[in-house]
Amino acid sequence: MSKLTISIVAAALLGLGALAWYAARPTGHSMDQPDLAQLSEGAAIVDVTVPAEFSDNAKIGQRAFEAKCAACHGTNAAGQNGVAPPLVHKIYEPSHHGDMAFVLAAKNGVRAHHWRFGDMPPVEGLTQGDAMMIVAYVRELQQANGID
Repeated sequence: MSKLTISIVAAALLGLGALAWYAARPTGHSMDQPDLAQLSEGAAIVDVTVPAEFSDNAKIGQRAFEAKCAACHGTNAAGQNGVAPPLVHKIYEPSHHGDMAFVLAAKNGVRAHHWRFGDMPPVEGLTQGDAMMIVAYVRELQQANGID
């Protein structure tokens, strides 16, 4: 075999190895997710402590969340088993998912990457201002539940 043939075969094997590694790597995030096996379909995924009082922006966001998001993400963003993840979860802490990540997810939809609920479609009829108020609401829920 010539050196050129050996080089080509070696490059092909390296490429296949890299492809296999990429395909086998874990997707999503390394943060632990709750065990959903014992929950019934549609049940809240996490228990959410609601703060005694919300800021004015969070109150606006709560109304928008209830109108546009709660059908999937559940009451108080607790998630729904088999439907959509909880937003009151360490995965969505501000240092990992900044405020604009929420806004862009609502505007553009998002490919599933932390949970196995499938892709999230864009939220129709939601303005960027609405989304920012929803973020204020979710952040205050997170803070009340120890997620900073």
